[in-house]
Amino acid sequence: MFAKRDAGLYLPALDLWVDASRRRERGYVSHAHADHAREHDVVICTPETAALCAVRFRSRKRIAFETHRFNEPWEIGEYRLTLFPAGHVLGSAQILVEGSSGRHVYTGDFKLAASRTAEPTECKAADVLVMECTFGSPHYVFPPREEIEAEIVGFARAALEDGATPVFYAYSLGKAQEAMAILGSAGIPMRVHSTVAKIAEVYRACGVGLLPAEQGEGDGTHAEIRPPGRTNAAPASRKTRTAMLTGWAIDRSARYRYGVDRSFALSDHADYPALLRTIELVRPRKVLLVHGRDDFTHRLRRLGIDAEYLEEHAQLSLF
Repeated sequence: MFAKRDAGLYLPALDLWVDASRRRERGYVSHAHADHAREHDVVICTPETAALCAVRFRSRKRIAFETHRFNEPWEIGEYRLTLFPAGHVLGSAQILVEGSSGRHVYTGDFKLAASRTAEPTECKAADVLVMECTFGSPHYVFPPREEIEAEIVGFARAALEDGATPVFYAYSLGKAQEAMAILGSAGIPMRVHSTVAKIAEVYRACGVGLLPAEQGEGDGTHAEIRPPGRTNAAPASRKTRTAMLTGWAIDRSARYRYGVDRSFALSDHADYPALLRTIELVRPRKVLLVHGRDDFTHRLRRLGIDAEYLEEHAQLSLF
């Protein structure tokens, strides 16, 4: 049913593109990150993703949004479709497609771990699971969330006590709002980049309780949250301590690669154990892998799981 084309996944039976990398007449967008969301003529997504895309898309006036809430099915021809939470960022969704020959689930980017700002993840049984596998290597095991948050808060407090500005680099959508929630709950004042603030307003409008934060640079009395840039070098006029929030922090070279003082494994993706746990919960007879390393395929096969990495121009037809 799913075909991998050079512009992304395609469902020929429904004439529907899934997280396509180029603009299409009609496309399903699992979440509002730029590598998944495109300005299709008709964007199918959750209301929360639509609200985020409306802020992020440049030509939003000519885009029609077809929104569907979690666990409220609709039909396209003979197929029944249902969106359910992926736990990646606010509004991120997995999609279940049901037809006469079975149930197919596409995860998009997802995680099982709890989040402060995204809806709790769900898993649904399926015959075929199309799953992202960004961290599909055994050494990607994230520390407990409580431990990561405590380290982030401790880093911020230590910097402020030393008269330095703790600067956290985090993607403006999702990770930055998680950082705002973590620091805010610890009572740490913060300032954020304008793009982070704009998206935080959408989060608040959708019911996520983020504390207000000033825009601008930290001054030694506030933590600062900004998107990763081409360089993380701090201005000479400011005393800073810098940190990157990323699942790649598991790699020992991460802080050197990003040019920061510390890196923390705060991720909005599933780690290796969570990928395996998802397969256990979904119980598919076939696993198709996308958005990651194809060597995860061989690891699953050694575990007795029928797995395949969905290469370009490959197609699996079960309908």
